[in-house]
Amino acid sequence: MKRLIALMLVIALAGIMLIGCGKEEKSASESNGGTTKEKAAENTKAAAGGSVKEKDTLVFAWYPNESGAELAAARDEIGKVIEKATGKKVEHKTTTDYLIAIEAMVNDNADVAFFGAEGYVQAHRKNGKILPLVVNSGPDGTLASAVYYSWLNVRKGDEGQYLKDGKYSIDNIVGKKFSFVSNSSTSGFRVPSSGIKAYFSKKDKYKNLTVEDLIEGGKFFSEVLYGGSHQGSAVNLLTGAVDVAAFCDVCVANYVEFASGEENKPGAVYRVKADATEPFDKVRGAEFVPISVTPVLNAPFVVNTGTVSEKDIAAIKAALTSDETAKNEKIFVPKGSSFKGLFKQGERYLEVDDAWFQPIRALSEE
Repeated sequence: MKRLIALMLVIALAGIMLIGCGKEEKSASESNGGTTKEKAAENTKAAAGGSVKEKDTLVFAWYPNESGAELAAARDEIGKVIEKATGKKVEHKTTTDYLIAIEAMVNDNADVAFFGAEGYVQAHRKNGKILPLVVNSGPDGTLASAVYYSWLNVRKGDEGQYLKDGKYSIDNIVGKKFSFVSNSSTSGFRVPSSGIKAYFSKKDKYKNLTVEDLIEGGKFFSEVLYGGSHQGSAVNLLTGAVDVAAFCDVCVANYVEFASGEENKPGAVYRVKADATEPFDKVRGAEFVPISVTPVLNAPFVVNTGTVSEKDIAAIKAALTSDETAKNEKIFVPKGSSFKGLFKQGERYLEVDDAWFQPIRALSEE
């Protein structure tokens, strides 16, 4: 079943971006055990061995997307579940850069983290003792629907430039000012850059296009900015700093509302909420339109098995995947609630292993 899900997502990741309707170095990768399923399995096996010194505090690292003050209560609630399960204090490490969070895990300065799939793949490649704990399920409570969406977005009013034969197309993004999130972001870099490369490399003019050509202005895009977070990339678009921006649905969900069209489909219109907090407070009411929509594997909670004991890992997994946690409305937030959370009611945490992220790993090897 896992292989089938992975295969389906590989097809979706490539196919949806291709139709437009919707520097990791190889040497470093090889020196850290490679990126094949066999090497990943070896790392997983190696990580499980050895003893870990017990500690009183577990450090939880968060990406910039989840580090804002408005999500402090949501972070604390997840921390409370871990504290209750382990009897240890949880210290939250918020960050302003993806790499800070990743390197904290890689260098044994953090014990648990909430990463995107690409961040997990990068961290595991550098330190094989970093392994996934759980991901949030889809709305039906299964892994089959455990996806969110990577969007390529334009400002409302500009979407007509990206229509071809009545359908949305990415042909006209060439030469535009573009914003990624971070080159460690799954839906804000890895998926969109791989999709753009796959689409345009089928055209003679761009048959030698590489992902590296997309990361700086002057080769494919006229200018390339990085938002540092999904929120930052969205603000780059809405303030007019760029023409097209990559960011995902879930990371801006607390700040925007669906306005018209069909949700998570090209051509849908989203509007910044009238009471949106920073960094959207200066663009309240602004609207944008996704011109390309691609499903992405849900983001995992990950653990450093070199710093957290097997007993604590087992306790954390059991607590996170419990019915009690699934019913916690400060973790899985009901529709219409004013609580600012990360996950939706109807979802729950499910265990996954390293192999589940092979579709994302495969994109970085292209």
